[in-house]
Amino acid sequence: MAKHGGKPKGRINKRALVEMVVDLFNRHEGEQLGTKVIFKELGLTSTSARTLCITVLDDLVFEGYLLETSFRHYALAERGSTICGTFCRNREGYNLLYPEDGGEPIIIAERNSAHALTDDYVRVALFATRRGRGREGEVIEIIKRAHDTFVGVLRVEKYYALLLTESRIMPHDIFIPREHLKGGRSGDKAVVKLVDWPMDQRNPVGKVVDILGKEGDNDTEMNAILAEFGLPYVYPEVVEQVAKRLPDDITADEIAKREDFRDINTFTIDPVDAKDFDDALSIRTLSDGLWEIGVHIADVSHYVEEGGIIDKEAFKRATSIYLVDRTIPMLPERLCNFLCSLRPNEDKLTYSVIFTINEKAEVKNYRITRGVINSNRRFSYEEVQEILTTGQGEYVEELSVLNKLAQTMRKARFVAGAIDFQQASVHFRLDENGKPLSVYFSESNESHQLIEEFMLLANRTVAETIGKKTAKNNPKTFVYRVHDRPDPDKLTTLARFVGKLGFKMKSTSGRVTSPAALNNLLHEIKGSKEQNVIEQISLRTMQKAKYSTENIGHFGLAFKYYTHFTSPIRRYPDLMVHRLLNKYLNLNARSVSVAKYSDYCEHCSAQEQVAANAERASIKYKQVEFMSEHIGDVYDAVISGVTEWGIYAEINENKCEGMIPMRTLQDDYYEYDDANYCLVGRRTHKRYSIGDPLQIRIARANLDKRQLDFEIVDND
Repeated sequence: MAKHGGKPKGRINKRALVEMVVDLFNRHEGEQLGTKVIFKELGLTSTSARTLCITVLDDLVFEGYLLETSFRHYALAERGSTICGTFCRNREGYNLLYPEDGGEPIIIAERNSAHALTDDYVRVALFATRRGRGREGEVIEIIKRAHDTFVGVLRVEKYYALLLTESRIMPHDIFIPREHLKGGRSGDKAVVKLVDWPMDQRNPVGKVVDILGKEGDNDTEMNAILAEFGLPYVYPEVVEQVAKRLPDDITADEIAKREDFRDINTFTIDPVDAKDFDDALSIRTLSDGLWEIGVHIADVSHYVEEGGIIDKEAFKRATSIYLVDRTIPMLPERLCNFLCSLRPNEDKLTYSVIFTINEKAEVKNYRITRGVINSNRRFSYEEVQEILTTGQGEYVEELSVLNKLAQTMRKARFVAGAIDFQQASVHFRLDENGKPLSVYFSESNESHQLIEEFMLLANRTVAETIGKKTAKNNPKTFVYRVHDRPDPDKLTTLARFVGKLGFKMKSTSGRVTSPAALNNLLHEIKGSKEQNVIEQISLRTMQKAKYSTENIGHFGLAFKYYTHFTSPIRRYPDLMVHRLLNKYLNLNARSVSVAKYSDYCEHCSAQEQVAANAERASIKYKQVEFMSEHIGDVYDAVISGVTEWGIYAEINENKCEGMIPMRTLQDDYYEYDDANYCLVGRRTHKRYSIGDPLQIRIARANLDKRQLDFEIVDND
């Protein structure tokens, strides 16, 4: 048996010796070890160290972790059962397994991790329980890797190469034999696939599967973000070719099957740079106080055959991805920007919900139908807002009526309990090379709310049509967009937190867990220095919305029935909803398989979350890139978070967030007060609390880690 670690240096303490003994017996499971062998293996030569070791062995026997098989001979007690779950790597070396059936996480020391990575699905053998310790175990099988490709920068040497990673998932650089470099050179960003990871080797072995380009190049960095999250950055040529063969004409026979809306005033309202127009609105007066309003949605299901090559690629992607400088579409460009897009002055096929609405924004009746439209005008949000503000411009009368109805519906929605989250979105003005020149924000105004309310109405109506039990209708398997109620304990914690900042979170009934309490808080913080911080924390208390065949309602919108029907060009669940409508609106149609569609919903929800993470990463990258040109500059900021390792601060003018490491606070020794969410100086009692204003200086900008470091400017 080989020694492990050699002779201890200096005087050894009991805690360290316990870990050494535990490690020794875990490595020699099934063997009996006498004290002579134990002393030799651990390099214990002094009388004091050996006496301490005997004490440790006796303690571990008393705890039931070891068995004394004969006088001063020991073996590891029989291990417990095995358990499966999700592995999570911790930087401090004490990793965790989250059991698949719930329960407390299991501690996995780094030496017992068997090269498992974060999110891997693994099997763990449980150790005998040690008194006063949480459950511990050892990874004995990696059942399924969550990630087998990684992104980093190549460093090419004479006989080998390394992929240098900044990934939170992969803690080691990846060794690459030169024959598997695929032409990569030092400084290239590359995608590398793991091919082997011997247990006795620290570094895994991989091969290059793609060269993304030179580090720092905009296209390289954006594609690297997509690759990091396992998202596609090119569209398969074979799928593009199939899309190009789709006919672009609409036959007279097809039009004859549909309701014709081409003579009704119709228009689209989208961002100024949009190309994929999913939705259009039509409006005409029926009689005094009644309007017919059509919500027309691109009929993607007409062009994309279920189970075909385009459909399979769309399902795999599940959503379009919107990075700061580009869109990665769910569908081939010919479909999303041309055939399906509701472009002006072109006949287009739609799935439409036609409402009869009165002056009080009450729906008197509706119908769901497949139609054909010809949009009269393509508006940007800015153009519509100008018309609504000035009362002048094309279709001013129609837009004014739609806006009035939308605002009435919006008000009723909030009265019913909808949550009023209105966060500004971050955008960048970029030069021709993708370099950020400035940061700006877009907030929801009446033009956005006009479209939002009618899309919400259509989505809710479609969900109610299929999901609501009536005398003539039993609910069938359907795709719902659901949002569960928040955990009451989290809301209580939020109320306690905002209370320390001087705000109250109560409804008229006094309950902090009601939607009214949250809305009252959001209204109270408007314009305060703490607004953005509290909104962010409030959002984190909410459950995530997802797709499901089980309808539990939508808490945030205060809807009992809700689905996604209005964006089939960019969301696969909407396309599923269209197909289910095709089936169910025919009489006597049978319900589809719950299990099948539950799996579809789970996949789409997961892909949506991955896409959102990539979108946030691209924003963070551009923020760090923008601030890298301002090293040493001073800004007004607000504390957005406080932790035991430092302070997070957000710059007021551009919302870029960075960290002030604890080690840079040199004027005192600061301790983290988790009960009051602040740092407190031991000598001066100076406090740093969430929401406090401060001036910061940009100290460092790390693009690889997408991380900013700040320093506090001393104004004393």
